[in-house]
Parts: sequence; structure tokens; C-alpha cells
Amino acid sequence: MTRPQNKEFEFLGVNHLALVCKDMARTVEFYRDLLGMPLIKTIDLPGGYGQHFFFDVGNGDCIAFFWFPDAPKAAPGVAAPEYLPTRGDIRSAHGSMNHIAINVAADKFDEYYEKLKAKGIDVTIILNHDDSDIQVSEEVTEDVFVRSVYFFDPDGICLELAAWTTEFEAHDVRHAPMRADGKPAEDMLHT
Repeated sequence: MTRPQNKEFEFLGVNHLALVCKDMARTVEFYRDLLGMPLIKTIDLPGGYGQHFFFDVGNGDCIAFFWFPDAPKAAPGVAAPEYLPTRGDIRSAHGSMNHIAINVAADKFDEYYEKLKAKGIDVTIILNHDDSDIQVSEEVTEDVFVRSVYFFDPDGICLELAAWTTEFEAHDVRHAPMRADGKPAEDMLHT
């Protein structure tokens, strides 16, 4: 199947996602030294305003961090989920960033899961997402479309390693988006 194409803009992916950390040195230790993401650009912001560092997450895409000396404290359960999936409520507020899913090859997924654990990172169980009623399978079946494992960074940012296991087709888009009042927008299903 050919993936649907954007007819308005020729987007090339995500240039960077900018997040905020409490301690840039600890962030460098986690993303560069523990996860192996190359640190490709560092900026000291003018007037002592803080720093902005960029890590290569593959395919020319970056995860970037701001460090502001007087930033407000983290707000788990509001600005980000308080718990990892399978461990509690994963909801976060409207306009928040819930988690970052980092794409990995399906044939490397199990190896990377073990590598995270060996590095002492507290990870969830592997979730094999499928279209069943409970939306997860203990085994990798033909219905599994993505495999996931979740963990927090030092600032409580929820990260996911995700491996697609199938190509999507037109029938995979079958749920009408919900409006704020909890009613489906049936007219938007196949626009």
C-alpha cells in the first residue's frame, strides 16, 4: 500500500521537539551517554536566559532541551503523565506532551529492550498493541501493529521505544474523531 500523501505541504519529518529539563548536565548524561544519542548542537542563550541543546534521534530528527534557571517545577499528571503505561493513570492535560515514541527497527526491538534493562533503566513490560478488545497481546501475532516499551527520563518525560510491525491500509482508519462534548464527528472520518 502507498502511504497517504500531504497535498498541502511537503513535510520532511520532525526537525526537533523542544522540551524543558531541570539539569542540562544530567540530561546530557541520559540522552547522550546512556541512550547514545549524539549531541549535535549546544547554545548558551543570551543574557543568562539558559541553554538549548540538540540530540540526534535518527533520520535527521532531533530531541532538543531548554534549560531555564528559574523555570517552574514539573507538574506530573498535568503537563505530563504521572505514571508509565501499565502502572497507573497516563492522562495529561490538554495541550501537554504525553510521551515521545522513538522509532526502532522491529528486528532490534527485543535486543534494545534488554539493553535498556541492562543499563538500569526502569522499563515497563513489552506491550504488543493490536486491534483486540484489550488492545494488547502477550505474544507477537499477525494482529500486532506496533511493539512498545515505556520509561521515564530524569525529568519525568515519558519515552517509548516503538517498532511498527505492519503496513497500514485504508481500513485502519475507522474511528471518527471525538469532539470536546464527547460526541463523534462522523463527518470527519474519511476527509
